[in-house]
Amino acid sequence: MQDKRVLVTGGAGFIGSNLANALAADNEVIVVDNQYLGTPENLDETVEFHDRSVVEEDLPTDVDVVFHLAALSSYAMHEENPQRGARVNVEGFANVVEQARQNGCDTVVYASTSSIYGSQTDPSPEDMDVHVNTGYEASKMAREKYAEYFSNHYDMSMAGLRFFSVYQGYGGAEAHKGEYANVIAQFADDIANGDAPKLYGDGEQTRDFTHVSDIVRGLELAADHELDGIYNLGTGQPYSFNTVVEMINEELGTDVDPEYVENPIPEDVYVHDTCADASKMREATGWEPEISFEEGIERVCSVYK
Repeated sequence: MQDKRVLVTGGAGFIGSNLANALAADNEVIVVDNQYLGTPENLDETVEFHDRSVVEEDLPTDVDVVFHLAALSSYAMHEENPQRGARVNVEGFANVVEQARQNGCDTVVYASTSSIYGSQTDPSPEDMDVHVNTGYEASKMAREKYAEYFSNHYDMSMAGLRFFSVYQGYGGAEAHKGEYANVIAQFADDIANGDAPKLYGDGEQTRDFTHVSDIVRGLELAADHELDGIYNLGTGQPYSFNTVVEMINEELGTDVDPEYVENPIPEDVYVHDTCADASKMREATGWEPEISFEEGIERVCSVYK
């Protein structure tokens, strides 16, 4: 993307700030973020920051492209207050898109989630049956349906990207997320400080860990190609939590054993395994993940070395 006026909601957060900063090199970038899990300190000085909520009126939506990443992004956040979760994730989405539409913007790229696939050890394609077991998953599914409405009724390009376990580490913009950061960031910080990382159950659950730089490229390509519909962003190569701990220990030259604890999330809603089938995105845009898991672990650990 070049010479575009772009809005990134949730743009002071982890993924949003990485995207906003990358786009700012060649575009005019505006960020809306209420600083719940974001901070303007993540942003380059060329990015225009607005401390606003996505449910407000008169947002700066007079842009060429909207990247809508703002969300309450965890199971716990929604279970604490389901009404607030729906208001932010669903009403906030519809509010931003409608304001953008009225201002003449017809290209929206937004964050969905791979959690709606449930536990899958085989690669999950976009057309497989999905179910919702949590308020978080319900809110992201509602986004997808509202996006379908805007696409069908108003002929807008509405690209929903189902992210698979995005990470960067505390050396990047993920540090402010604390307990909501990816487990790789949390495990690395624990191990580097000599603390035992806490693994739920036996630690054999798996995730399709995808580096944030690959996610950013996918978001930008989705806008460049004015994609419409649902697309996976993941590597297709899952790793267990036990393996993550082993690789971090090896990279840091440490020998810190994990502590296995009871999973606080009910078993019937906990996603045990994820794995992406990203062939649809690859065929549409040529996107491929460029950061191998070994390089990703090296990058996460570099801040401690």
